[in-house]
Amino acid sequence: MSPEDRRAKLAPRGRIAPMKLAHVVRRTSRFEEMVAWYETVLAARTVHSDGMLAFLTYDDEHHRIAIARIPGLEEAPAMHAGTDHIAFTHADLGDLLNTWARLKGEGIEPYWCLNHGPTTSMYYKDPDGSKVELQIDNFDTAETNRWMGSGEFAANPIGVIFEPEELLARYRAGEPLSSLVRRPPLPEGVTPFEMLRF
Repeated sequence: MSPEDRRAKLAPRGRIAPMKLAHVVRRTSRFEEMVAWYETVLAARTVHSDGMLAFLTYDDEHHRIAIARIPGLEEAPAMHAGTDHIAFTHADLGDLLNTWARLKGEGIEPYWCLNHGPTTSMYYKDPDGSKVELQIDNFDTAETNRWMGSGEFAANPIGVIFEPEELLARYRAGEPLSSLVRRPPLPEGVTPFEMLRF
């Protein structure tokens, strides 16, 4: 890089957002169990592990998840301050439902399945109890932004619970995708906050 290019890079340019979210690091006393869980759930591969630190990826990034073994960690109390969950987006509803069926077959089931409106989401807990969301986008970005500003979102900012087995059956029956991802109304007499699961 020339000195002129370097000076141009250092010139004030306002707020600069990152290009992407690179990775997440998990601390654990359950090292092998955590590595196996993330390999299974994310269809990831371990690119390095020395028994104390493992790097996993599911794409061309060198790692998306790192697992660090720290013996004797205390369990986190329920509803403690910090990150609530991390989310991973699948390409389409077929991929999400196929992943649900595969994981169910391996004994890993979501504790919460919710159509938020902009996303169809399935929430899992890793062996340490940290939450992982597997989702799809139901709309393109412009439509999501419009929907988030609508009265529909204001009336229910949580979403509506769904049964993945039922959604999979409707998908296999050939129901149009636009119908499958459309958020249904709340059941009569139920508030959005009754849709919450922890």
